[in-house]
Amino acid sequence: MKNLLKKEFLLSFHPTAAIFVAMAAMILIPDYPYYVAFFYGGLAVFFTCINGRENNDVFFSAMLPIRKSEIVRARYLYVLFVELAQIVIAIPFTIIRTGYDMPNTVGMDANMAMFGIALIILGLFNLVFFAIYYKNVKKPGVAAIVASVVYFVVMSIAEVLVHIIPFLRDVIDTPDPLFWGYKLIFLGIGLVLYAVLTLISFFNSVKNFAKQDI
Repeated sequence: MKNLLKKEFLLSFHPTAAIFVAMAAMILIPDYPYYVAFFYGGLAVFFTCINGRENNDVFFSAMLPIRKSEIVRARYLYVLFVELAQIVIAIPFTIIRTGYDMPNTVGMDANMAMFGIALIILGLFNLVFFAIYYKNVKKPGVAAIVASVVYFVVMSIAEVLVHIIPFLRDVIDTPDPLFWGYKLIFLGIGLVLYAVLTLISFFNSVKNFAKQDI
């Protein structure tokens, strides 16, 4: 597994992934739907998969004396690193954004609850993307299109609800550290659902990938 992870970061890693992770800085943009910033984490995953297709990464990995499940596990660990790295990088930008003392009139304020909701949306992206990708690793574009649609639909619903539900509008959509207890609950729920959705996605991917004739 150590060598497979090494391969993910040294050979499969696409240069644009680093740029997309750095998009966490978009949190500093005034009046902006901040969930868009985290979409780039999913986009980094897509570029890694399409890079692997062009370089026959999956084919050559499948020729190694390892189980197919190990190939999937290494990719998922890489994905977790990329997505969670973007979350961590976004934290200092969120702190700076909070210092502006300017509410986000477009959508959710940059706060702890926002990270929880972003994690849920990323979990759904992983669930949809890899459910399609590991059925046919030669067509990552199809998986990306469907997963992107799901991401932006759920993101839009989250942004709309925060304007029309009083509790979300008056308590959750506020700058930190106001109502930090409620927001911490949202963050915790987001972490749990992200882990559950990604874990479900992993087991489905292992099952689907095992059926593929590479």
